[in-house]
Amino acid sequence: MGEYRVILVDADNVWRKNVKAMLTKYGHWVVGEAGDGLSAIKLVRSREPDLLIIDAALPGGMDGMQVAKIVHEDKLAPVIITSTSDEQVILEQAKEARVSALLIKPLGEMSLLPAVELAIANYHEIAALEEKIKDLQETLETRKIVERAKGILMETQGLTEAEAFKRIQRQSMNKRVSIRLVAEAVIMAHSLNK
Repeated sequence: MGEYRVILVDADNVWRKNVKAMLTKYGHWVVGEAGDGLSAIKLVRSREPDLLIIDAALPGGMDGMQVAKIVHEDKLAPVIITSTSDEQVILEQAKEARVSALLIKPLGEMSLLPAVELAIANYHEIAALEEKIKDLQETLETRKIVERAKGILMETQGLTEAEAFKRIQRQSMNKRVSIRLVAEAVIMAHSLNK
């Protein structure tokens, strides 16, 4: 079990105090507390917590689901939503907001602590997978550009595929730039000479 930085958001001060006691008992730090959605967003952006635990129904113009959606879209932290209602509509809103867990009040250590651990672990796993996808997309795009540049060199200079690639690779090493940049320069030079 890790030591996580948590922000608690609920209009009920007593609830926040009780949840804070449960979290600190297990080594987590509550790095911010708020009673409304707008304050929650400001806290999350400034304190960069590992987790946001927020009530679905907050006073003011922004409820917990709206905050959760913003926090998810901006990739700020995983979110656990709490609610006094177990209605299907709350569950559907939680799915739409992409929350990590929905806990029904009153909360106990037996439900809160596993939800905290799973929410943070799953969030990090998803973030790692998203980064891997981004890297793979970048690699694929680079490969397409290099293939196009090789084709141009093969066509205009009568090189074999291996010779065209070696020329691009040699330029990359000589100029100390990526193969992609050299390939893009070949493509650009070819389009200017048309």
